[in-house]
Amino acid sequence: MEFRMLGPLAVSRADGRPAALGGRKPRTLLAALLLARGRVVPDERLISLLWDAERPSTVEAQVCTYVSRLRHALGRPARLVRSGGGYLLTPCGTVDAEEFERLAGTGHDDLRAGRPGPAAKAFRAALELWRGPVLADVAEPLRAGESARFEELRLAVLEGRIEAEVASGDHLRAVPDATALVLEHPLRERARALLMAGLCASGRQADAIDVYHRGRALLADRLGVEPGPALRAAYQRVLAAQAG
Repeated sequence: MEFRMLGPLAVSRADGRPAALGGRKPRTLLAALLLARGRVVPDERLISLLWDAERPSTVEAQVCTYVSRLRHALGRPARLVRSGGGYLLTPCGTVDAEEFERLAGTGHDDLRAGRPGPAAKAFRAALELWRGPVLADVAEPLRAGESARFEELRLAVLEGRIEAEVASGDHLRAVPDATALVLEHPLRERARALLMAGLCASGRQADAIDVYHRGRALLADRLGVEPGPALRAAYQRVLAAQAG
């Protein structure tokens, strides 16, 4: 089976057919169980995700109904069972969010070990799993809590890929990606430092210095702070390259 959360929630059954998950509440229930990664999700947690404020008098029965529908939709070999005052799911298949984190870990390990080529390949494979905003079609309490966490992971992987591309000399790919990232997140200092590194490696030291000063001005204007150590170090490396 294939479970996909990096976008609208979707499941491909063992027979290859898409699972009919139903509306927002059963999707939210399934997403909560997948995010628990084999741990029991207590009834109260599920109820709070499915009903923000006003809870129907038949709330326990409705949860049981949604669980029953999910069991039917998923079929075998997935196991959705009652345990310890809640429910747990054994997916018996691949979960894209878990595969994303595995590939991200491989990429970071390769980058730390000085293997930028394999690192970039792992990071690209991780990013290709994304199909849009995480859990785009589940209830807001769950989506809000998870989307920020996964978005931060995605940005870290994107930055890792850019760093690996700069290190491996793939500046034609790294600089446009870093430019787009800085435009989207102008206060993100690592992204700005990576753009500077890519520009410098491409022989564009003056542009890299301009990127630094623009970032410094933004940080002062919006946050009232100076650039952090990593961004300052990137600036010093550009100055050294220009002087050399």
